[in-house]
Amino acid sequence: MSGRSSMLEPLAVFGEVVVESFAMAFKPWRFRFGDFLLAFQRAAFDGLPISIGIGFLLGLILAFQSAAALRTFGVESYVAALLAIGLFRELGPIITAILLAGRSGSAFAAEIGTMKVDEELDALTTMGLPPVRFLVMPRMAAAILAMPILTIFVELAGLVGGAIVLRMMNIPFAVFWNNAAENTTVFMILFGLAKSAFFGLLIGLVGCCAGMRTKSTADGVGVSATAAVVGGIVAIAVADGIIAVICYFWGI
Repeated sequence: MSGRSSMLEPLAVFGEVVVESFAMAFKPWRFRFGDFLLAFQRAAFDGLPISIGIGFLLGLILAFQSAAALRTFGVESYVAALLAIGLFRELGPIITAILLAGRSGSAFAAEIGTMKVDEELDALTTMGLPPVRFLVMPRMAAAILAMPILTIFVELAGLVGGAIVLRMMNIPFAVFWNNAAENTTVFMILFGLAKSAFFGLLIGLVGCCAGMRTKSTADGVGVSATAAVVGGIVAIAVADGIIAVICYFWGI
């Protein structure tokens, strides 16, 4: 029974977020912009260096592995197209989502979990202040907005890494960027960014729900942070699989 309730709780929290969002459409001053900006800074700007580094290394690795296979056919220049399609459509959003789940998802759970252990959530409820509005919504909005921004930097860093690898193989930068541009469409870029924003929603939702389920034990906050990371990665993988199946049947 507890497992079933743990699965339904994120849906209940998401429903409350939707209701609060409609209410704030008429009363936008109720949104806590200060908390949102702080969470956004920690999720986006503080996570920018590691995201760029991982994206650069990802581009290097993919370019080396792809070039080793395509060299047999003498078409190393196609690595640019392969790298661009893979980063913009799939790898950029999902790698960034995993990074954000590890950094910000666990942080959301730890922050809210500490508040619950200190009975601050009970104090908010007693004063008639919904914890979802004050704690969950700013963090979810920050994750949704931070994901596309981080994804763009990861994708660009990956392309730079791939271009450097191909330059070492005597393929000019101009040839690499031309091939990448020819095989990239605006729809592909927008599709990847929209998917990354959806992943951000899942990360914020799972992380905040894990924090709100924190138990008042010695390891309660640590367990919640771990659950946020694991649950966020699982949610991302499941959502990405569902999106891939839908895209296959729709021919996207």
